[in-house]
Amino acid sequence: MLKISKSLCDRLAAILGGTGMSDGKSCSIMVERKLGAKILGRNYETEHEIVIQSLKNGKTLNTGEITLLQSEVQRFVNAARRRKLKITAIHNHWLFEKPRLIYLHLETVENPIVFARKLRSALDVLKK
Repeated sequence: MLKISKSLCDRLAAILGGTGMSDGKSCSIMVERKLGAKILGRNYETEHEIVIQSLKNGKTLNTGEITLLQSEVQRFVNAARRRKLKITAIHNHWLFEKPRLIYLHLETVENPIVFARKLRSALDVLKK
């Protein structure tokens, strides 16, 4: 089983532009997005949530919940598909938020560094 050390988690977080926490079996990475979102008039912090979990074959299960503006969905879907990232869900969480936020879930089973680089490349199509 691949150990997800603090140093590996930190490396993955650096590739993705976020902060990571590791417990040795998984790495949770948060990547902040400054979208100025409000839910019912209250400020709401937006971020991508990425989790990388050890598997027995030396690879990892890589999952992400990506926060998108409604206008970014198709562009990001196209970028993710070109990089062979499997999209598993697209949905909203909130009513009456501004701007409209859409959450996209994705997954792969592969080397975690390869995954992080592919996801970083796909995220580059989004507004900063």
